[in-house]
Amino acid sequence: MPRLPQRIVCLTTETVEVLYALGEQDRIVGISGYTVRPPEARKEKPKVFAFTSGDIEKILATRPDLVLTFSDLQSEISRDLIKAGVPVYALNMRSVDDILAMIETVGRLVGAEAKALAMVAELEAEIDKTRRIAAERFARTGRRPRVYFEEWDEPLISGIRWASELIEIAGGEDVFAEQAHSPLAKDRRPTAEQVIAMAPDIIIGSWCGKHFRPERVAARPGWENIPAVRDGRMHEIKSAVILTPGPVAISEGLPALLDIFDL
Repeated sequence: MPRLPQRIVCLTTETVEVLYALGEQDRIVGISGYTVRPPEARKEKPKVFAFTSGDIEKILATRPDLVLTFSDLQSEISRDLIKAGVPVYALNMRSVDDILAMIETVGRLVGAEAKALAMVAELEAEIDKTRRIAAERFARTGRRPRVYFEEWDEPLISGIRWASELIEIAGGEDVFAEQAHSPLAKDRRPTAEQVIAMAPDIIIGSWCGKHFRPERVAARPGWENIPAVRDGRMHEIKSAVILTPGPVAISEGLPALLDIFDL
């Protein structure tokens, strides 16, 4: 029999979501305090870390045989755990394909590969369905809405890669698609003048940790003539949905975009 991890700590919400979906939640012995999916995880599992800060002793106290981390933002805690002798698997989802690959990887780590592949197939079917609907709309209207995705407001930060890809799948055109390929937020900081020049038809706000305020966007100097502002096409998608590089970005983020783009 394969020696599979039995005591897993998940330091981001995405892997918690996947393990619950695979029916492997009993392996989880600790989660991040920022975990939001599924909601029951916050009630059932001990919170042992924040996101980039916390007490490593709380993690070690769970006696983990695997810790799942995310990106360079958790490189320091990954390093400290490895020094403490704990197996660490660092994931680094940046694109839609990366999200699907993460699901497959987590499934293999816990011996649930078949379930993981079935889960990926369902999400791929959602992607294919969304592309078909978007193509039908384009054939009918002959245009794709130009979209400005705002990840943060002070300073302005445009959308990360998977959000940009989801916009494209749903039939929109991300006006800052080129910048979206940078994993660093500092490289995704358009000026107000650049946004105005792009003249987006739709503005989507997903301010991590606070509510999107369209009235504040509309009050920005010079923004009143942007088509999205002029026509009142400013929408919020919760960051816990579309800025979470897990299944929810596809299962809920894509349908939300499709509804918004229904011209």
